Amino acid sequence: MAEQELTAVPAAQALLPVADGGVELVARFFRALGDPARLRLLEFLLSAEHTVSECVRHVGLSQGRVSVHLACLADCGYVQARRAGRFAWYTVADPRVADLVVLARSLAADNAAALADCVRIAPDPSGRP
Repeated sequence: MAEQELTAVPAAQALLPVADGGVELVARFFRALGDPARLRLLEFLLSAEHTVSECVRHVGLSQGRVSVHLACLADCGYVQARRAGRFAWYTVADPRVADLVVLARSLAADNAAALADCVRIAPDPSGRP
C-alpha cells in the first residue's frame, strides 16, 4: 500500500489533461469566465432559461454586448441556445457549471482580502466590483 502511495499522482495534477496543449486548453476554459459580465450572465442563467432581452435587463449592457458574451459562453460550451420563433432562450449547458460557480464564489470569499490586495491581476476596467 505504501508503495502505491509513493507512485500516485497528486489529485490536482491528475485532473489536468496530459496531452500537449492540455494545460492551455484548461487556461482557455477559465479565460472564458474571466469577464465579469460573462460571470453575471452565467449566474443569471443558472436558475432558469432566459432570452437575450432578459439578460440585457439583468446585466445592464447593450444587446450587442450581451449577444457577444452569450456567443462566447455558447462557443465554449457553458451555455446553449434554444430557438423559438424569433427568440433565443439561453440556459446552462452542463449542471457542473453551477458547481463550478458555487465553488469559485466560495473560494473567492475565503480569499477576498488576498484577491483585493493582489497587484498582479489588473482590476476590471469597467470599474465594477
